[in-house]
Amino acid sequence: MRIRRPDVLLLLVISVSSGLVAACRTGEAGEPGRPSAVEQLAIEDTIKRTIERAYDFGGGDNVARLMSLYPDSGRILSAVNGRVTTNRDSLRADIVSFWDRVGQNMREPRWVWGKTYVDAITRDAAVFTGTYTIPHRTPAGAAHVVGGAWTALFVKRGGRWVIMQEHLSDLPVAVTDSAAAAQPVEHQNH
Repeated sequence: MRIRRPDVLLLLVISVSSGLVAACRTGEAGEPGRPSAVEQLAIEDTIKRTIERAYDFGGGDNVARLMSLYPDSGRILSAVNGRVTTNRDSLRADIVSFWDRVGQNMREPRWVWGKTYVDAITRDAAVFTGTYTIPHRTPAGAAHVVGGAWTALFVKRGGRWVIMQEHLSDLPVAVTDSAAAAQPVEHQNH
């Protein structure tokens, strides 16, 4: 007698602090709708490159580049710093506020990935979770780092991967201060 593994796993994630509730059905590789290993790698690569392009602070309209991660219309859930934003206009206002308070003061910023994970649930939906830091210099020239952990539900819409739901957790100031002291920022030649 052969014992079969269950071919369906129901995953339910509840985050009380962010109000995030997500459920997904997964099954055996090769199940209709499930991406193959090759497709999984391609989705992972595309999502990481999409994020890196949006966070390339090298020039241009930084707010527009950051907003390119999100759909042009419809509901967007973004949990950051104990608040939940539910629409594009509010999210854009939050990004403008971040850029005015922090982003525009970063000199020579660079995006550095820590651990990252991408789980393609279907060929058109994937969950990204990763840690990141953005080492940079302050306007006074001091080394500084911001960073955190980020989980985002990406959905493929109109041929591009966009974030429908996300939760960002900032690193505590004590951690970013010690990271800045331990990791000098490389100067870039422009």
